[in-house]
Amino acid sequence: MAPVNIAFECTDRHVLAGRGERVAIRWSARDGRRTSITYASLAADTARFANVLADLGVEPGECVAVMTGRVPALHIAVLGALRHRAVACVLFSSLGPEPVGERLAMADARVLVTTAAIHRRTIAGLRGALPRLRHVLLVDDVGHDAAAAAGREREVIGLAGRLASASSHHEVGPTEPATPALLHFTSGTTGPPKGAVLGHGAMAAQLATARSALDLHRDDVLWCTADPGWVTGVAYGIVAPLALGATTVVDEADFDAERWCRVLDHERVTVWYTAPTALRMLMRSDPALLAAHPLPHLRWIASVGEPLHAAAIDWARATWGLTIHDTWWQTETGAIMLANPDADGSHAGSIGRPVTGVEAAVLRHDPFGRVILQDGVAAEVHESTVVGELALRPGGGSMFQGYLDDPVRTAACFAGGWYLTGDLVRRDADGWYWFVGRADDVITSSGHRIGPAEIEDALRRHPAVADVGVIGRADPTAGEIVHAVIELRGDVQACEELRLELIGFGRRLLGAAIAPKEIEFVERLPTTSSGKVSRRMLRDRAVAARAPAVAVAVAP
Repeated sequence: MAPVNIAFECTDRHVLAGRGERVAIRWSARDGRRTSITYASLAADTARFANVLADLGVEPGECVAVMTGRVPALHIAVLGALRHRAVACVLFSSLGPEPVGERLAMADARVLVTTAAIHRRTIAGLRGALPRLRHVLLVDDVGHDAAAAAGREREVIGLAGRLASASSHHEVGPTEPATPALLHFTSGTTGPPKGAVLGHGAMAAQLATARSALDLHRDDVLWCTADPGWVTGVAYGIVAPLALGATTVVDEADFDAERWCRVLDHERVTVWYTAPTALRMLMRSDPALLAAHPLPHLRWIASVGEPLHAAAIDWARATWGLTIHDTWWQTETGAIMLANPDADGSHAGSIGRPVTGVEAAVLRHDPFGRVILQDGVAAEVHESTVVGELALRPGGGSMFQGYLDDPVRTAACFAGGWYLTGDLVRRDADGWYWFVGRADDVITSSGHRIGPAEIEDALRRHPAVADVGVIGRADPTAGEIVHAVIELRGDVQACEELRLELIGFGRRLLGAAIAPKEIEFVERLPTTSSGKVSRRMLRDRAVAARAPAVAVAVAP
């Protein structure tokens, strides 16, 4: 692969091609202000930021962390760091001091770009524990410029003043595809967070899949609602649309149904990449609000991050006449690996088939959940009714280079010539893949291996159910009992009759072997910081409670 620098491809290349006046970013501030940034302006600002890093003594290969929330300064910092051939690491802006300190230390970050509010709330108390963090750049406070304090380290600096005085001329040095570019931290719910390292070459796969899986073209307006603290928000909210030359929409505010409809409408979004959680929240909104925003410009909806359920697919068709196209990938894969571009929706609910250039397989597990190896070769599943682990052939420019400073956990991701995703799937006779659940979420009940996603999908079809999480509760006879925790719609009251009705509803759709044996109602389901239902929290809660008083057990 030829040398490639993500920042150059996202900025300078368009300016040199005469497209500098095209809008690269449309930003909506929390207070309603709207700003448009052209490719020419973005190229100049990222060059200035790269020069600021050089002036601060940051070397190529060192880490620049960014923790600002959804503001244009994040794009400038990420792309400016990549111009300088530093490694950009975007952190979720709502993280608390402990996880932030852990990630900054693991990344050996030399510079942190953040806001004054986040610095006061989260960072200031950490400075003594992070001696290698030399500089904090505040994107919204010029009063903290400590440049005059000669010889001082770990300065707190107002970034605006530094950018204003920096040169807008910056030559991007030769960058090999394997040069580390992005550091993404995955969840730390099962141990310390893992830092997945992606190279500049990942951009090629991100760009190709934006075209094929998101149907994105240069004249499109894309809104990727994923927070840039997650890999999707960087890969398909920053890199892919800007490398293509499209316009990317950025909204600073958190989810609000009315605001989201207004953004989709006023910004004339044509391609919308979002999560099923967000779609479910919109499904609960006032039908009159949706009717007021018919979204005539919207052409393509794609989802990512969790199973896409039938109820959301049906709702989108009824509301906007559009099919939601699911995609599947992970932080470690660097780009979309499977996609469902099915136009007529005949395979709705499937995570799709491998995109061009990706080889996938379904691997057999032993009774302990380990991939079966025969003479070093992984045993594959060919039957359409058998569940196994989704695996990918390693290689290709987007696959992660490994977990930062953790060769043991990196090696554990590979076996028999495959990258092991940890996701359980089945593949039908036509080659479409259907998500069953995470390997560590699968419930083993009376000899049956049950994926919680299928049960959640079924229960969400009931009109009383707003959302649901399914876990296995330990049982001395069955091994585990399928236990569903349900959040009801606002106008529905929990009662014994409704519990029994939902158990019967599940049995009719799923059969007695798979349907939940226990139903529990809660006012609000626990969620992760990205809005997904947290099965881990549900399991922890069930263990603490031992036997939930509100559960009703039904004989199999």
